[in-house]
Amino acid sequence: MAKWGEGDPRWIVEERADATNVNNWHWTERDATNWSSDKLKSLLLGLSVENEEGRCEVTEVSKVEGEASINNRKGKLIFFYEWNLKATWTGTSNAGVKYKGTIEVPNLSDENDMEDLDISISLNKDEPDTALISLMRTKGADKVRTVLGSYVGFLKTEFTQGMILPTANGITKLQSTSQSKAKLDKTQISSTSSTAAPINTGVKIPTCKFSMKDIFLTSPPELYRVFVNQEMVQAFTHGSATVDGERGGKFRLLEGNVFGEFTELVPDEKIVMKWRYNNWPCEHYATITLTFLDRSSETELKVECRGVPDSQEEQTKEGWKRYYFEAIKQTFGFGARLF
Repeated sequence: MAKWGEGDPRWIVEERADATNVNNWHWTERDATNWSSDKLKSLLLGLSVENEEGRCEVTEVSKVEGEASINNRKGKLIFFYEWNLKATWTGTSNAGVKYKGTIEVPNLSDENDMEDLDISISLNKDEPDTALISLMRTKGADKVRTVLGSYVGFLKTEFTQGMILPTANGITKLQSTSQSKAKLDKTQISSTSSTAAPINTGVKIPTCKFSMKDIFLTSPPELYRVFVNQEMVQAFTHGSATVDGERGGKFRLLEGNVFGEFTELVPDEKIVMKWRYNNWPCEHYATITLTFLDRSSETELKVECRGVPDSQEEQTKEGWKRYYFEAIKQTFGFGARLF
């Protein structure tokens, strides 16, 4: 038993201004149902796919039934969500003929992986046969699966902000088991911890330049938005991020290991930024230029890197491939071949 005046620090409340849930020891719960309902509707509404037969778009989300909540105990977040969804899609053939059908997802749940979702897509009974139903059952279903996966990402990042409170010694505990693993992976993007002080060499360092390119199955405007929209950056990095998508705006992502500033923005065409890893010499930034080229139903992304420290060339290349290219494709379903 603790001596008088030496209480268990988990219960000491005077060090917090609000005097609540010190060290995240107590069980707290947050209802995410209303937020989730709005988020699911916004993600599904307007979703579209097209091919040589025509174009299809989700025009109404008629059913969002279920619930979602997040529990915090001892600094660990436990997610619960279960949804039954129904939406209407409208197709327009190249001949101008319109069709209607439904999308049903009865088992969006924390107990099911995205690959296990039942996505049922059909034409309305009074509609004639059309090749657009095949488009919806292939590309359409894949895109539905992708946006529902992004909902889970937003739930675990955007909605959870503030649930893990600072502890008595000022350190915030990790948010969840899955995020803990992600954090360990992401810190490998630099050779030192993100909390370590940057090295100030006081001298010029040898640098290099290189370029990379990749193909994404989406349009230039969609891919451009992935880099400048904070919610989308949080989705593909699976963590909190700060992104001010304007010229002169700052960004910080991947647990603070990557940060910089947008120096030039040409909507849907080009992004130029000052960019660095946390462990680079103090105040040293590379210049990264992203060019978005329209390749019909695809977008070619060219990445030119100048001023990268020689010793960091391979690490920087691998970081862009893994934490940008591959992560974006997996999160948003833009997968395609690498050059």
